[in-house]
Amino acid sequence: MTTETPPATQRAPLPSTGEFCEVQRSVEFGELRRVHRSFAFPLTAAFVTWYLLYVLLSNYAGGFMATKVAGNVNIALVLGLAQFLTTFLIAWWYARHAADKLDPRAEAIKSRMESAE
Repeated sequence: MTTETPPATQRAPLPSTGEFCEVQRSVEFGELRRVHRSFAFPLTAAFVTWYLLYVLLSNYAGGFMATKVAGNVNIALVLGLAQFLTTFLIAWWYARHAADKLDPRAEAIKSRMESAE
């Protein structure tokens, strides 16, 4: 598969501003936004809460965070590493969500816009 951009003379003209606005007002686009927001916003709020909890515990619960789990590993280290783990898990989960739910809808909108030209 080639990723080269065709010369400007062979490219289809871009949709007009009015066409973009029309698509933006469509039910199909509204559904795409709803599906994206219903996934992204709660997950973002949950992660920010989890991160702030870690920061607050680090600042105000030093004794708790210093509790040894095994050897020199304490709760602060475990929770800090869990921050990295949750970041990667959320990225993986979002990629799956986008591939399953967002990309097909976005592709349908794109195809409809390109075929209308």
